[in-house]
Amino acid sequence: MLDANQGTLAASDSRLNGKKLRIGIVQARFNEPITNTLAQACKAELLALGVAEKHIDLVQVPGALEVPVALLALAEKLEYDALVAVGCIIRGETYHFELVANESGAGVSRVALDYQLPIANAILTTENLAQAIARQTTKGRDAARVAVEMANLLSDNI
Repeated sequence: MLDANQGTLAASDSRLNGKKLRIGIVQARFNEPITNTLAQACKAELLALGVAEKHIDLVQVPGALEVPVALLALAEKLEYDALVAVGCIIRGETYHFELVANESGAGVSRVALDYQLPIANAILTTENLAQAIARQTTKGRDAARVAVEMANLLSDNI
């Protein structure tokens, strides 16, 4: 099996310096054991990248479909350098999985594009609970790194 090259930056890379950044995290409570771990991993990585704890805000919403509207509310404040969307959608027996996955993803992207604000999408979409558990910590850390890197990229006025 081939391993994908994720283009990971070294922790010492200046693009991962979060010291001057303010980050907002929107966490869906649905599948809360998974989303709690995602949010905790994200926050821990943000702190490791130098983001001050007082500059990390966490907002919780009922589920993945509510994440974009909370992201929009945070984006409208014009106080954040980047946002992180945290959620977990596990396939069930109905079409609801596709609806929630597609609409939440589209909403996250729409807010990012409308506000030209980096939003790391850590809304897991998995076939089962085992897949979600396997990804929860790594995806939370990755989202923090994406948020910091993209905030620094955009602050450089590309």
